[in-house]
Amino acid sequence: MQKNNNENRKIFESLPIPKALAELAVPMIFGQLIILIYSLADTFYIGRTNNPLMVAGVSLLLPVFNISISIANLLGVGGGTLISRLLGAGKEGDAKRVSSFCIYTTIIIAGLFSLIMYVFMIPALMLFGASYETLNYAMQYSFCVIVCGAVPTVLSMTLSSLLRSTGYAKIAGFGISMGGIINIALDPLFMFVLLPEGMEVFGAGIATMLSNVITCSYFITTIYILRDRSNLSLSPFTGFPERKNIWSVFAVGFPAALAVFLFDLTYIIIDKLAAGYGDIPLAAVGIVLKAERLPLNVGIGICQGMMPLAAYNYAAKNFDRMHEAVSYSRKVGLIIGAVSVLMYELFAPVIMRIFIADTETIRLGAEFLRVRALATPFMFMCFHLVNFFQAVGHGGKAMFLGVARWAVFNIPLLFVMNYVFGMYGIVWTQVAADIMMTVCSLMVYRQFAKNTLQMQS
Repeated sequence: MQKNNNENRKIFESLPIPKALAELAVPMIFGQLIILIYSLADTFYIGRTNNPLMVAGVSLLLPVFNISISIANLLGVGGGTLISRLLGAGKEGDAKRVSSFCIYTTIIIAGLFSLIMYVFMIPALMLFGASYETLNYAMQYSFCVIVCGAVPTVLSMTLSSLLRSTGYAKIAGFGISMGGIINIALDPLFMFVLLPEGMEVFGAGIATMLSNVITCSYFITTIYILRDRSNLSLSPFTGFPERKNIWSVFAVGFPAALAVFLFDLTYIIIDKLAAGYGDIPLAAVGIVLKAERLPLNVGIGICQGMMPLAAYNYAAKNFDRMHEAVSYSRKVGLIIGAVSVLMYELFAPVIMRIFIADTETIRLGAEFLRVRALATPFMFMCFHLVNFFQAVGHGGKAMFLGVARWAVFNIPLLFVMNYVFGMYGIVWTQVAADIMMTVCSLMVYRQFAKNTLQMQS
């Protein structure tokens, strides 16, 4: 117990920030890249069938799947950041109780979500845009991934966050990466070998569900093995957390969950507005929204590494180390963002050709991608600062910045710029909104930094 705890404590307390951030962030960056790949795997393999109805049926599940991510953020981000702060304050018993509470609350909420989706599957899928031609495919995929797979999927993400919060980033990153690789391997096996022609969507659903079950089993087994050497507990008998700790979980977790919902809503609005300009602009912007994800997923991995480091040192009142971790992670993210902008500007047509061969779609998509890429450093700044406030338990500030980014700046600007500038207005919205939001976020952060300096003195 002492050996592992001392190693993790060294990461939080004394290891130089560049090395500490690398220990915590590199496994998460790798995991995020695998997530990016396997998030496209089902669509890629189903696209090999040349059946657009199958592709459309699977695509309809993205908003529903993002609800799963919201549930995981509610308990994983809310509980994980609190556990890091409790460890920084030396309250290991409280950390165990919070971990147990988050695990079993995740199971209950994900189970209820699965049951609701089973009962209301058809009206829910019709609401998200299923037609009579695509409904059957959407139901096949939904039954496997959501109805049968919601609990292991959501629990896997929550357990990964809890492990990361206690310094086990390598284990968390390996588990997520393993699940993605297994999914990529199982997809063609179930789609084209084990099941008959016409059942490809069902096969993709089974593959995704099984990969999440295996990942969840890995995390549960790992936490059980580490039960005497970590501050996480699978036991429902550890005791109920204090009321203030339960409140803290949801005070931070709810803004994190809401941010995913608003992000998803924004993408739905972009698709709806782009559809008004024809199939080719819609296809182009759809590809761009996928192609731009690479630096953003890397940025998410950096933030996931920064959060437990900032949370622990904030609770330990080591504010100098906390600010150093925030500053260094920000610099790394901005450098990656700047390099990404350059690469997108130079190779946008090449990137578009990976996804499609149509000349007009490639031309439009390359123009759109070059514009959207300009927002990359500003997008990183926005979610970096939101993640920081989640880490230190300032759920109100995280809520304000998260909601303001999408509900105050991005979504209203989409309608205004679409009305004034047309399709290119939609594309430029992200840049305009995130520049304004970055300025707003930095103002909030500087006030917080000023207050922490006063606390030190």
